[in-house]
Amino acid sequence: MSCFACFKPEKKTPSTRTESREVTVVKKASSENEATPRESGSIKPSPVSSKHKPSSETSSIEPPKESSSVAKTAKAFTFRELATATKNFRSDCLLGEGGFGRVYKGKLENGQFVAVKQLDLNGFQGNREFLVEVLMLSLLHHPNLVNLVGYCADGDQRLLVYEYMALGSLAEHLLDITPEQLPLSWHIRMKIAHGTAKGLEYLHEKANPPVIYRDLKSPNILLDEEYNPKLSDFGLAKLGPVGGKTHISTRVMGTYGYCAPEYIRTGQLTVKTDVYSFGVFLLELITGRRAVDSSRPPSEQVLVNWVKPMLKDRKRYSELVDPLLRCEYPERDLGQAVGVAAMCLQEEASVRPYMSDAVVALGFLAEVPAGYKYKSGPIPQLKQVEDPSSTSSSKQDKSAYDRQKAVAEAIEWGTLRQKQKAQSPEKKAYSQEIIPSRSL
Repeated sequence: MSCFACFKPEKKTPSTRTESREVTVVKKASSENEATPRESGSIKPSPVSSKHKPSSETSSIEPPKESSSVAKTAKAFTFRELATATKNFRSDCLLGEGGFGRVYKGKLENGQFVAVKQLDLNGFQGNREFLVEVLMLSLLHHPNLVNLVGYCADGDQRLLVYEYMALGSLAEHLLDITPEQLPLSWHIRMKIAHGTAKGLEYLHEKANPPVIYRDLKSPNILLDEEYNPKLSDFGLAKLGPVGGKTHISTRVMGTYGYCAPEYIRTGQLTVKTDVYSFGVFLLELITGRRAVDSSRPPSEQVLVNWVKPMLKDRKRYSELVDPLLRCEYPERDLGQAVGVAAMCLQEEASVRPYMSDAVVALGFLAEVPAGYKYKSGPIPQLKQVEDPSSTSSSKQDKSAYDRQKAVAEAIEWGTLRQKQKAQSPEKKAYSQEIIPSRSL
């Protein structure tokens, strides 16, 4: 059992677990929490294709210049070019809007479809988000991070140009579906969970210093035509701790219902803060419920509080499943998915797994079964869902499935053992309820 790294998570040093494609971010700060404007010039791009770029944050960043590393990896558009691409930002091109502005569908002169994000710069926060996101998405690269095509900084205009994601946000297919839509199948949900976990793993363990995403939620996960997920909206992301520090302190920001309890209490931010948010995100995929839903009875409004009693009893796991799935899911897979979510939601940050552990545990759940077929409409259809161990697949496939299942079970067992050792005898797992606090 000692071969599984997650059994002693507090000894892992994610910043050293790098590969040849590691993105090195050199942080020159005037203090341990704030970076100087010079930082934008000290961050070195990954030696990979410039087609994909993702993230790292500073507290103060100079606007992009044509001579900067940003200009070499993201195209600078004029406002006129983007106005033409979006038909003068016509309402029929509007894809959505949020706290930082509106997103329009556009078509560039070369025929490429893009998503144009027009930021509302009525406050410092909007301008800061623009600078952070341009820098981050220009310097990092991963298939599960959104690709930045370019930006516009004409006068007081601030726009970001992304690759166009055909299926929009996950929330549109999971939380806001219409009667005409088919629900996401179990295997597509697990595919999305696995891809999202890989994107976070990259930010946490292959960027140096690590990048803390800080705003993981369904609306920020975009889907391509094959339901591959990509993390977007890096305006709240932060560079992680360096120099042996265990955390960084910052003003609490994010979305209520996803934030880790220790972050709400103390403002201390670590990669484990994102791990907790991923646990909530995984529960959303399993249950089809929002992290916070004021339309439900008081005891069910906060998703984490509602599921905690059921996490203690495997016989109640089926009560968690989205009714729209109509029991079309492998029971073994449900147990593993709920187990991963429970690991990520542990009260003590030190005993939560790293995202690399979640990637391993979710890997076999994301495998598409032999009976799966895509439907031509916006939502795929699962013709037949069976447990891979009960199908007529080859013994080799069944062996691989069993081997991956054993790894996931070992990770869950080891993490729970680690938590039991860390707690006092009188303290029980899941004994603390998250009490709703003021909205973030």
